[in-house]
Amino acid sequence: MYIGWDWATATHDVTVMDNTGARVDRWELAHTAEGLDKTLARLRRYGAPADLPAAIETTRGLVVDRLLAAGHPVVPVHPNAFHAMRPRWGASKAKTDAGDSHKLADYLRTDGHMLRRLVPTDTATLELQALTRQRADHIEAKVSAVNQLAALLDVHWPGGKTVFASLDSDIALDFLDRYPTPAAAAAAKLTAGRLETWCKRRRYSGKKAGSELIERLRSAPTAASRLSDTIVTQLVRVQVQVVRALRTAIRELDTAIKTALAVHPYAPLLASMPRIGQVNLAQVIGEIGPILERAESCEQFIAETGVVPVTRASGKAHAVTFRYATNRRARVAITIFADNSRHGSDWAAKIYNDARARKKRHPHAIRILARAWLRVMWACWRDGACYDPAIHRTNGKINTPADPPQAP
Repeated sequence: MYIGWDWATATHDVTVMDNTGARVDRWELAHTAEGLDKTLARLRRYGAPADLPAAIETTRGLVVDRLLAAGHPVVPVHPNAFHAMRPRWGASKAKTDAGDSHKLADYLRTDGHMLRRLVPTDTATLELQALTRQRADHIEAKVSAVNQLAALLDVHWPGGKTVFASLDSDIALDFLDRYPTPAAAAAAKLTAGRLETWCKRRRYSGKKAGSELIERLRSAPTAASRLSDTIVTQLVRVQVQVVRALRTAIRELDTAIKTALAVHPYAPLLASMPRIGQVNLAQVIGEIGPILERAESCEQFIAETGVVPVTRASGKAHAVTFRYATNRRARVAITIFADNSRHGSDWAAKIYNDARARKKRHPHAIRILARAWLRVMWACWRDGACYDPAIHRTNGKINTPADPPQAP
């Protein structure tokens, strides 16, 4: 038996098909707890869940999780691939929910042996992945919020912007919260000594003297803002609160990531790799771990991570191009580590420098280095051995000094 599941936000359509291609059952269900429970119970009439694979046009979501939890093998079908197959069943533009569920079931029946089945990710890896992804989203939001604050100051108080750029982040936010407008700074009779004392009280690193900071404040151009000081004060302080909230959220996520890493089984295997910090280690495990678990070979593992090119050959045409259809987050995680590792490993630096000597651009050279590191990670995971530079044979060859010349 084969299941075709056409999913949507409000309703779903399910078709059950036998080995001959005949439709055994078909029904529509609402996207509710009752609808999903009844559907899973109805599917059990046709056999054990392990013997009823389901084809669906997504790799994640509530429906996929419920099917996996019930024991059904889930076969994700890419919408583009499914769209290309439509002429097999008739007019390529014809589309109905009932027809799509029937076509998905038939596609699974005829071509299912060539389609990969979804393997549930380990819970610890899934949690680490969710934490690092949310942290990345918050980092992006924080950068955007800081840029908005800088643009606001550039229009209404350029002097505040220059001081903001010179101070540590927390101290700069405190400064703008206390002095959101030029009038506020003038009313406080801010001087070089007072500003320096105020910074020291907040444990400023002291890279800029108070006289330098006050000179930057006074030499900045005067804004021609037509807004009242009350409105500018409110705008600046609200934006400062946004940046503070995002910084607090990122620190909380960093703590959660550190806690999750401490108990993850893959962390000891990779923690000793050069220049891999806790956040990057969590990104590597969260994004590459699921690929590592389902890969059948090292070459498949490297290809799915997206650091190898793809070959397109047809007739006389032959091209090797950048691989766009891949897990982008996994590629970003491993290339960030590869770029950092060349500053802490002679072996990694040699691979990178050799690639650059062959006229490869920096991103291409980093992907070449990333491929080398992925082979090391595969070996660590396969053997259950922690990375040790001392027993990394190719690394040992790089770090072994040349034999001194023999006396004639």
